[in-house]
Amino acid sequence: MKFKRILTVLIVLLVAYFAFMFGMKKYVYPYQYEEYINKYSEEYGLDPYLVLAVIKTESNFNKEAVSKKDAKGLMQIMDSTGEWIAKELGVNYFMSSMLFDPELNIKMGCWYLNNLEKEFDEDLDLVLAAYNGGSGNVNKWLNHEEYSEDGETLSYIPFPETKKYVDKVKANYNIYKYLYNK
Repeated sequence: MKFKRILTVLIVLLVAYFAFMFGMKKYVYPYQYEEYINKYSEEYGLDPYLVLAVIKTESNFNKEAVSKKDAKGLMQIMDSTGEWIAKELGVNYFMSSMLFDPELNIKMGCWYLNNLEKEFDEDLDLVLAAYNGGSGNVNKWLNHEEYSEDGETLSYIPFPETKKYVDKVKANYNIYKYLYNK
């Protein structure tokens, strides 16, 4: 009798634990700005879970985020990058304060990720390294035998911050795919 009661309590606790953990994971890994992420992911041929992972890593969904290097908004776009993307997208009268607008920031970030995917043949490590460390640096690394054995992939990322960034986005990407991919 006592064994059955203990077993029942353990089962209830186990079910509650997994329900709590699953619910907490979706709280910790939200799908905010879903309308914009889905719209611009589709427009630019991106996996929305990748966009979520970049936003989670860059700003943790804080639309007012500003980095130490003055990158702004959800996808942490630098002013100079924002100006360039605005010209490419035909955005008139661009001001850096516009990077705090979630829709425009996500649109620009998705455009930029798509641009990097084209430049680096959809190699996720290269795309993410370029998003964080700059495409010029990634191209230099690809042409340096210490960092690339074949000139097409990186065997080593010399910027520790960029290496950590790539790993973190990929981990977040896998979590988002697991939690939301139906």
